Amino acid sequence: MQVARLHGPKDIRIAAEPPPPPPGPGEVTLNVKTVGLCGSDLHMYETGRIGYTIASEPFVLGHEFMGVVAALGAGALDGNHQPLELGQRVAVEPAVPCWRCELCERGHPNLCPNHYFYGLFPEDGALRERMNVSARNCFPLPDTLGDEVGPLLETLGVAIHAIDLAKLRVGGAVGVLGAGPVGLLITRLAALAGAAPVFAFDKFDWRLRKAREWGATHAFNVDECDPASAVMDLTDGRGVDVAIEAAWADHSVQQAADMARYGGRLVLVGIPPDDKLQLQHSVARRKGLTIMMSRRMKHTYPRAIALATSGRVKLDELVSHRFDLARTAEAYECNVAYARGINKVILQVGT
Repeated sequence: MQVARLHGPKDIRIAAEPPPPPPGPGEVTLNVKTVGLCGSDLHMYETGRIGYTIASEPFVLGHEFMGVVAALGAGALDGNHQPLELGQRVAVEPAVPCWRCELCERGHPNLCPNHYFYGLFPEDGALRERMNVSARNCFPLPDTLGDEVGPLLETLGVAIHAIDLAKLRVGGAVGVLGAGPVGLLITRLAALAGAAPVFAFDKFDWRLRKAREWGATHAFNVDECDPASAVMDLTDGRGVDVAIEAAWADHSVQQAADMARYGGRLVLVGIPPDDKLQLQHSVARRKGLTIMMSRRMKHTYPRAIALATSGRVKLDELVSHRFDLARTAEAYECNVAYARGINKVILQVGT
């Protein structure tokens, strides 16, 4: 089978490798169909690391993906605790927790210290034609959702989790810094939840246009204005109830804190390239901000599938660029360069 393996920063090579062994108990083999390219993938592609995880040997990226069940291990029950079937199309939750530790038992599998994660070193991801995955991490896709939508359920799950942490109230003011795929989905969910006004910020005008289409009442280019000043001008100096950082978590964290009201809430979703949090202590302290760090998602796939199926969140509208597996390196370079019009890149792995 064909595999796209990262050998070092900006060094992706396509090669033929043996297929996986038969699936074990509680596993299934997937014929991978589509894979989404995520901002966290860009970190690993550009630098060979994300946070304190460093890729010390070649591995396979790709944690947003869907595929078709090609083989079943014993006791292969899906994420809804139903038997999986050959030929089913499934989206895959990439984080595999232990389900036995204190955090898992408290209902926080996204914080499991014993988990592994498809597409995060050392665990190979989905940029390969065939792979074994945990059956419990598979969620069947309705026929109404196309193959390109499957990987975006993971992206939507991240946005749902951020909104859960934000504890939005109807009529509450929200600021979203970053209008990439996650930021756009957060903007859409905030509008659906009844937040108003909804402020969106980004440096690319095409993303700001999409933010307006998806419910932002105000959208600003950060290269043309100071985000906090824009919010304060439009809220008579009050600020937003919730500020959500969904960009690259550099100076945008401070901007989010600056636009939050006294007693407000700050939700940090983005991952900084240098693994450092930049925040003026006195601003957060004097405002008495509640700061929430958002890690991935938990218990979101059923909701994500319901939202996508209902049409209230049109995931297919996010897909802007498509590449096949042989062009994986080109896809990453396109995304790193932020080619005009880019929102979400989808890699077609299988036919």
